[in-house]
Amino acid sequence: MVIFGLIQVIVSQIPDFPNMKWLSVVAAVMSFTYSIIGSALGLAKVIENGEIKGSITGLPSSTAAEKVWLVAQALGNIAFAFPFSLIFLEVQDTLKAPPPEKITMKKVSIMASCITTFFYLCCGGFGYAAFGNSTPGNLLTGFGFYEPYWLVDFANACVILHLVGGYQVFSQPIFAEVERWFVRKFPDSKFVHKNHTLKPLSMLSFSLNFMRLFFRTAYVAIMTGIAVLFPYFNQVVGVSGAITFWPIVVYFPAEMYLTQKRIESWKSKAIAFRVFTMVCLVVILYAFVGSIRGVIVARFG
Repeated sequence: MVIFGLIQVIVSQIPDFPNMKWLSVVAAVMSFTYSIIGSALGLAKVIENGEIKGSITGLPSSTAAEKVWLVAQALGNIAFAFPFSLIFLEVQDTLKAPPPEKITMKKVSIMASCITTFFYLCCGGFGYAAFGNSTPGNLLTGFGFYEPYWLVDFANACVILHLVGGYQVFSQPIFAEVERWFVRKFPDSKFVHKNHTLKPLSMLSFSLNFMRLFFRTAYVAIMTGIAVLFPYFNQVVGVSGAITFWPIVVYFPAEMYLTQKRIESWKSKAIAFRVFTMVCLVVILYAFVGSIRGVIVARFG
């Protein structure tokens, strides 16, 4: 984790979101690669076993209450599974018209949701069918597979490269927002505004801003520290998914639609949207509490 953090300190110096095209492409290719490998290894393991392991009720638990909390954590994991809405507008800002950006993004979001769902179902379904109740939370890095060693190692290398790119894709909007605040707050500060051009090699040069260097390094250091303190994949993912899903995926889109279409609050469509929003809020609060409990149990239990 510390090594990963050091890598992120360097990669975080990429100035802004539009300059990340190459990194996002690499991350996407790596994601496809390890998803295909994980699905294929799961299917091969099912064929080797000659049976489908697991059950429709999922992992057994000692008590009914424990099962309820596990379901809550699983809902948080599902909520985290579609996080692209966090960077939806940032991606749209990088598009060129024509065609209109909203038309392109609508097609892309539908395509991304379908492809992502397909790979999740393949990895999750084949993985559970292959290992049953002993299925690890993270199929490749959880050592669900040991052979062939070279293929598993290659897949895990793809996971790491994907996470390097994914970290930046989701962090760059935060960097941009905080740095815009610094620019507005300190309009005359050279520390904030001045860029320094460095040329370590005659054919290579890059721009360095001290405020960007210090802020982004501090951000990565804090995130790395949190990761070291709470190295629990499924539990932390559940908390993250529960925090971000409802406001960004459910509430704001629903409210923006009602406002844009000028639908009165007493209309049946508006009532249906608000009921749906509140039901999702209850479910996501349940997922949040269950995931927080999972983190606490994993850390102190």
